[in-house]
Amino acid sequence: MLSRFEFKNLSRRAMLPVQRLLAAWWRRQSPARQDRFATLGPLISVLLFLAAIILAFWYLRNEEIERETEAVKRDTEIAQQQIRLRLIENQEQLVRIAREIVTRQIDAHEFSAQASTFARERPEITHVTWLSARRERRASVSAAGFQSETLMSGDGRDPSMPVADQSNAAELAFQAARERRQPVYSTPFSDYNNLTVFQVQVPLLDRTGFGGVLIAEYSVEALLRYWVPTEVASRHPVSVLDSREHTVASTVTPMPGQRVQRASILHDVPLTPALNGLILRGQGYRVSIGLISNTLFWMVVALSVLTVWMLLGTWKHMRRRLQVQNALASETNFRRAMENSMLTGMRAMDMESRISYVNPAFCAMTGFSEAELIGRKPPFPYWPPDRYEENLRLQQQEVQGRSPAGGAEVRVMRKDGTIFDARMYVSPLIDHKGKQNGWMASMTNITEAKRVRDQLSASHERFTTVLEGLDAAVSVLSVQQGELLFANRSYRLWFGADPKGHALLAGNQLASEAGSEAEEDTDDYAGLASQQLTEVGSDPREVYIETLEMWFDVRARYLQWTDGRLAQMLIATDITARRHAEMVAAQQAEKAQVTSRLMTMGEMASSVAHELNQPLTAISNYCNGMVSRVRDDNIRKEDLLAALEKTAKQAQRAGQIIHRIRNFVKRSEPQRQPSSAHSIVEDAVELAGIELRRRHVAIHSYVAQRLPQLMVDPILIEQVLLNLLKNAAEAIDNANLPASRRHIELRVIPKHTPELGGHIEFSVTDMGPGLPEEVISRMYEAFFSTKADGLGIGLGLCRSIVESHQGRIRAENLYNGSSIVGCRFAFTIPVDIPRPEASGTAMNTAATP
Repeated sequence: MLSRFEFKNLSRRAMLPVQRLLAAWWRRQSPARQDRFATLGPLISVLLFLAAIILAFWYLRNEEIERETEAVKRDTEIAQQQIRLRLIENQEQLVRIAREIVTRQIDAHEFSAQASTFARERPEITHVTWLSARRERRASVSAAGFQSETLMSGDGRDPSMPVADQSNAAELAFQAARERRQPVYSTPFSDYNNLTVFQVQVPLLDRTGFGGVLIAEYSVEALLRYWVPTEVASRHPVSVLDSREHTVASTVTPMPGQRVQRASILHDVPLTPALNGLILRGQGYRVSIGLISNTLFWMVVALSVLTVWMLLGTWKHMRRRLQVQNALASETNFRRAMENSMLTGMRAMDMESRISYVNPAFCAMTGFSEAELIGRKPPFPYWPPDRYEENLRLQQQEVQGRSPAGGAEVRVMRKDGTIFDARMYVSPLIDHKGKQNGWMASMTNITEAKRVRDQLSASHERFTTVLEGLDAAVSVLSVQQGELLFANRSYRLWFGADPKGHALLAGNQLASEAGSEAEEDTDDYAGLASQQLTEVGSDPREVYIETLEMWFDVRARYLQWTDGRLAQMLIATDITARRHAEMVAAQQAEKAQVTSRLMTMGEMASSVAHELNQPLTAISNYCNGMVSRVRDDNIRKEDLLAALEKTAKQAQRAGQIIHRIRNFVKRSEPQRQPSSAHSIVEDAVELAGIELRRRHVAIHSYVAQRLPQLMVDPILIEQVLLNLLKNAAEAIDNANLPASRRHIELRVIPKHTPELGGHIEFSVTDMGPGLPEEVISRMYEAFFSTKADGLGIGLGLCRSIVESHQGRIRAENLYNGSSIVGCRFAFTIPVDIPRPEASGTAMNTAATP
């Protein structure tokens, strides 16, 4: 066998690989993890200790409860066994007496003697009674051992007496004994003395059958008092309960008025061999204190919780300290990386003006290494020799704390002798105690920035010179404050330095907004992104300034000013000369319209003369006829009146023709008025009828009923219709078309389209040769005409007239297959009409030859 020393050596050698693995694993962990594990070890130990204490208390408590439960169960079963043996013994004695009664070995007197001896020896029995089969009392002996005439009376007042036609416990037991022919125990009930009792009825069976019963009545309280062992009653309370679990009797009598504490341990067994619903219950109480009431337990828990809390606090403190250390290391590394990567040079000096720190950027700027600068006092090697005095003065200002807040511009010399411009900012160095221990200076190379600044200054000067030389007024106004931020020379020449001129050019919109801001102290643009406003393009508009009597073409745009404010820029160009030219052109166009009408009437002169010749000839004929008949005195008064009326009609007809032509060619200002499409068509057709009859061209007009009123100049619309009808007639006549195709169709109908909305369409359709495609694309050009003697202003005027009424005009050829069979000119005049219904629109048709 191995000795104790050898066994220890073997154990130690077996544990060496495990220790090495643990040591290697521990070294691989970071310091933070090692601290965490070092803290978690005691915490886990305390928690395990607390769990062990709780489990120990719980185990001991459960073990005690089990022991007490077993004791209660054992004592209850002992009491049950004792009562059971007593009841069986009594039952056997009663069966013996009953057998003697049946065999007539004893009579009533001898029965009383035996029953007295039986009752005196058994204090739990209240009385023994002999009843006949008809429930008649033969003999009755009380617990005292003597007969009593009051026992088991048949008057129905004794609940112990079986009474026919009743359902008391005694009667039910009597019937069961008669039927079963064996001893029967009754259910518990209250007797004449208000004691809880039960009976055992032994049937008397002879040769003739059922001869009655022998009744022994037990007191439950006496049975429990005399036959529960004393040692059992002293250990645990024993009680008898009925079927409703009401306590009938108990070995422990509670104090009056006090509530009985419910036992924590119970054990129930039936009262055998009676089995009549009575239950024998043993009760037990826990002697030990529970976990909740155990002071020692709570002290252990409190100490464990306190230890856990202290360990958690220590762990949190270590974790916070580790976090601070990591944050400090990260901050140090970050600042070092930032200082090493930044282009700004950093230099630290102590209170004696000795350089204590320089970053790599400072060394890169000056060309000197860190070793060449640390510990140096003024004059520093990067000072130019010709600026020693000035740099020394700046150094004194730094030491005295009088450095300018905006930094000082200095000249620095590199190690190779080159010079560059720099800006230096100085601030005091404060230690953790709040005491100054030096100065920190940051230096930035501004050579390039200075060059860019000079270039920007020159560029700004050139840009300002260009803006000042513009003929257009340029102004920039702050939207929120209403402040004029910029104005060029032209603006100042026309409006001065007043921002009201900007508001006039902006159409008073900005002025009203600024006014509302001043009144309500709110920002209308606070909810808008300035980028969205500045991305909006300019919207040109023409503004008339009454005080200057000038027209301006104004273009506005929102922009972000140099200080971040939202501003509006306006560029206003003087267009007064252009507006005058447009007015002159409009007057010339009006004259051209009148000229066009005169030319139309000139072209129709022969037709008009022919038209006037008819009524004038008729008037001459009527007058000559009347003169001849008056000279011959061959005319009646009625014939003279009729001739005069006809003459007046012809004269009126000639006057209407002249009046209509005069109104058509009369020069007047365009006047828009409510006009009827039907009357416009009638007048145009009547004027064009002269030319159409001359050229032998028929016209068919279709005018829809219930058309809305047109807000137009009727003379101009008549001019358009007349021009289109005359062109159609000329196309038909010049093409020498047959009579079947020498007609024109004029239609006026209401329409509604998604593009144009509600409008009335005038269309002129002819059956002529149509128009070539190149003519359709150029026919509205000025002075373009397909006629040899045309001036090329008719269709252009028609287009201008229609567009001035917010309408559109178009031309298209009509095809039959690939052949052109006509041409249609149509123009629209906008009106407010509902969408067309499904039913057709009634048309008014008129035909003029």
